[in-house]
Amino acid sequence: MLHQVKVLQSVAATLLQGGRGVSGTPNPKQPALPIKLFDMEACPYCRRVREVVTLLNLDVEIYPCPKNGTRFRPVAAGLAGKAQFPLLIDDNTGTQLLESQAIIDYLFQHYGTTGKTPKAWQSMPKMPVLQTLVSSVSLMRGLNAHAGNASKAAPAQLLHLWSFDASPYSRLVRERLCELEVPYVLHNVAKERWQDMGPAILRLKPGKYVPVTGGKRERELPVMQGRLQVPYLVDPNTGVQMFESKDILKYLNQTYA
Repeated sequence: MLHQVKVLQSVAATLLQGGRGVSGTPNPKQPALPIKLFDMEACPYCRRVREVVTLLNLDVEIYPCPKNGTRFRPVAAGLAGKAQFPLLIDDNTGTQLLESQAIIDYLFQHYGTTGKTPKAWQSMPKMPVLQTLVSSVSLMRGLNAHAGNASKAAPAQLLHLWSFDASPYSRLVRERLCELEVPYVLHNVAKERWQDMGPAILRLKPGKYVPVTGGKRERELPVMQGRLQVPYLVDPNTGVQMFESKDILKYLNQTYA
């Protein structure tokens, strides 16, 4: 019952996003080296950046930096000179950036189709009211570090999570990964056309699901066991591969809490 309540809260948060963080290009300009994002799941400024990462359908490495975090928050503060998030590091260009708007402009410049920031993403309000409401509806999960993290080491290898930012089920998993300070590769599988809309079991277009030919979803389908359903978690440290947010949360709590 508690999990279903959290799902409903997450669905409400998705509705508040107003469509952001759902769709993306089928042909992303994925860089050779992974972009690193020091991030807090509940941070509204971080959410702005993740929504753009979904739109561009990029895979990025996420290093969770919740409040009172001991693993990556000090690392980020050492790199940037202060504990401010999001922090983006792109070794492809030697770039290190703070400030969500600067990061958004950078991502569109280097990994967008035109090299320019679309009007909808230009000069956004300094106070991200909508993104703050999204975090509030989710009761600020993904904001504070789990108390037991300091006594444990981070996993030797990054986990892998297939997701898109506005997915209500994926959000629950990302929130817990952030609280546990477990780093992971975020594989975005944004919806590429209207036929992709809706949950995996009830898409707008009935019948067998067929992704865009040559698109990212088609390429990821074999990796995801032939099921384009999120969240999908792979943990190379234990060999676990699993769908379903409830099962993933149980696994994360048993393994890393």
